[in-house]
Amino acid sequence: MPPRASARSGRSKGQVFELRKPVGTDGPAITALVAACPPLDANSAYCNLLQCTDFADSCVVAEADGRAVGWVSGYRPPSAPETFFVWQVAVSAEARGRRLAGRMIEALLARPDNAGVTHLTTTVTDDNRASWALFEGLARQWGTALEKSARFGRDTHFAGAHATEWQARIGPLPARRPPIEEN
Repeated sequence: MPPRASARSGRSKGQVFELRKPVGTDGPAITALVAACPPLDANSAYCNLLQCTDFADSCVVAEADGRAVGWVSGYRPPSAPETFFVWQVAVSAEARGRRLAGRMIEALLARPDNAGVTHLTTTVTDDNRASWALFEGLARQWGTALEKSARFGRDTHFAGAHATEWQARIGPLPARRPPIEEN
């Protein structure tokens, strides 16, 4: 196993979650985790590999007992560098209910590379209640607004083959705490 920078995210229900940047060898585990988390859209294994390598600085994997149990991928859009776009959030069934998704997002935002981020955005289908609960909860916790608007329409952008993706825009974000200490 390659050496990795990591951060402890605390003990919850007997498990310690290690939050860290992904590496290329995480690709298969991330592909399997996303597949086990419907209704998430499954990306190709190659896409997940690129996220684990080329976009590692804007992604986080959570491990418990050496297994990937959480994943957040994202990026700062070149046209809006003050924004962090959350692409995908996956938490295994065994790790749910422990605020892991929120902690992974907070760890990403606390990284020095994300200094200057003032807003968090994502897209979510109307029926994905778990994701709406996550992002509404983060906005409440941070004491800031969440604006909802259609971003990619069912007919306009998906030719009727996918539900409308609604953008959640949260911000302005509160001042970030110092980054989680890296081991």
